[in-house]
Amino acid sequence: MDIGTLKKYVTRGWIEWRKHVFQRMLERGVSKSDVKKVLLEGELINSYDYDQPFPSALFFKKVNNRPLHVVAALDDNNRKVYIITAYEPSVDLFESDYKTRRKL
Repeated sequence: MDIGTLKKYVTRGWIEWRKHVFQRMLERGVSKSDVKKVLLEGELINSYDYDQPFPSALFFKKVNNRPLHVVAALDDNNRKVYIITAYEPSVDLFESDYKTRRKL
């Protein structure tokens, strides 16, 4: 995934917000601006280049001192970024850095 292209699309507002994801974001108290901030300023912590139908990646950033993860997919042919999910990572599943998955 080309992160520069993803950021360009996010900046231009070429984002697909699916109804289900948007409902989950509302339940979790994650705003659209939070998601954009994570994608534009956050750290790539895992890349899923072979995801279908589009490559995706997991991003992390603390927004207003709240750790957030966003998974987004890049559709370069149609110039869109699909938001897969956005959530606050649990310390039950991640180390205190919120980037390293715990060994279960």
